[in-house]
Amino acid sequence: MPSFRRKKNIPRNAIISLSAIALLLSCPPTTDAQTTTDAYSFLNLPSSTLAYGLGGINITAIEDDINSIDQNPGLLGSEIDMQLGINYMRYIGDSNFAGIKFGHSAGEHGAWAAGIQYFGYGKIHGADINGILTGDFSPKDMVINGMYAHDINDRWRGGINLKFIYSSYDSYSAMALATDLGVNYFNPDNNLSFSIVAANLGGQLKRFHESYNRLPFDIRIGLSKSFGSIPIIWSVTAWNLTKWNLPFYDNGDGTDGKAPQIKDSFGSNLFRHLIFSADFVPSEKFHIGVGYNYNTRTDMSTYKRSFLSGFSACAGINVSNFGVGVAFSQPHTGATTIMLNLSTKLYEF
Repeated sequence: MPSFRRKKNIPRNAIISLSAIALLLSCPPTTDAQTTTDAYSFLNLPSSTLAYGLGGINITAIEDDINSIDQNPGLLGSEIDMQLGINYMRYIGDSNFAGIKFGHSAGEHGAWAAGIQYFGYGKIHGADINGILTGDFSPKDMVINGMYAHDINDRWRGGINLKFIYSSYDSYSAMALATDLGVNYFNPDNNLSFSIVAANLGGQLKRFHESYNRLPFDIRIGLSKSFGSIPIIWSVTAWNLTKWNLPFYDNGDGTDGKAPQIKDSFGSNLFRHLIFSADFVPSEKFHIGVGYNYNTRTDMSTYKRSFLSGFSACAGINVSNFGVGVAFSQPHTGATTIMLNLSTKLYEF
C-alpha cells in the first residue's frame, strides 16, 4: 500500500472557503407548497471496481489508482499524478454506464482531478396519457466533476468534489449542483484507514416539472484495518446515517396466502446501515476482495432470492504501465452486473 506524504496544513482561508461552499449547496431552494421527492439515486453508484466489489460503498480503501477515489475526495493525493482512469459497467437490463477521469498533482501536498460519468438506460417506449405510443426515447444522466484535495498533516487529508449533474428523460430535463466533502486518516505503520464523508450536498438548478427533487444526501463513516502479517484488509462502512429507520418487506418463502411482512427491528435497521468487506492484497501488483451489503440483499428480496444477493467481488492487477480491475455482483436472480476499470500513468509513456 502506498504511503501518503502529508506534512503541510491546509491554509485557514481554504478551510473557510470549502465550508462556505458546502453550506451554500446544502440549502435547497424553497419548494413552497410543491411536492418534494428524492431522486438522483445514480449518484450512489460507484465507478470503481474496488468500491463496487467491496459492497458498493467503501470510503477507506487506500490504493494508488485514480478510479478508487470516486467516493471520497479525501483519498485523492499527489501520488495519483498524471493518471488516466476509464470505467465501464454493464448494469441491470439495458443500462450501460461509462466514464473517464484524470488526476494531477498540485505541488507536493495537493492534487486535483476531473472527470465525466455517463449513465444510459437503453431505449424505452414512450406513450401519452391515452396510451398512444409516441416513439422511443433514451433516458440518460450525466455527471461532470472537479475534485481537489490537500494534506492537512502527515496523517490527515481533506478533499472536496464539485459535481454538475444533467438529466434528460424524453422531453424533460433537469440540472443540479452537488458536492462531496471527505477527510481521511491513514497510518501506514499499522495499516489503519479512517474516513468521514458528507456526500451529495446540493440541490436542483432546473427541475423536471413542478416538483423539486432532493439529492440523496448522506453521511458516511468508514474504517479499514489489517491485522498482523496476514495481507487482508478488513473494512466496515456505515452509510445512510441521516436516517435510522430503514424498514423493508420480507417476502418469506413463497407460501400461498402468506403476505409480506414489514421488518423494522433494531437489528435489521443496524445491519442495513453497515457494509462489510475483506480485501486480500498479497502484493502491490494484485488484489482480490469480497463485500456484503445487507441493504442490497433485503431490498432485492424475492421468493426465489439468489444466494449471491448482497455479495459482491472484485479483483485487480497491475501489469507494466496499466492497472486493470473487474467487479461482479448479482443483486437479483435476474440481474448480473459487471464493472471494468482501466488506469494508466501517462508520464511513463
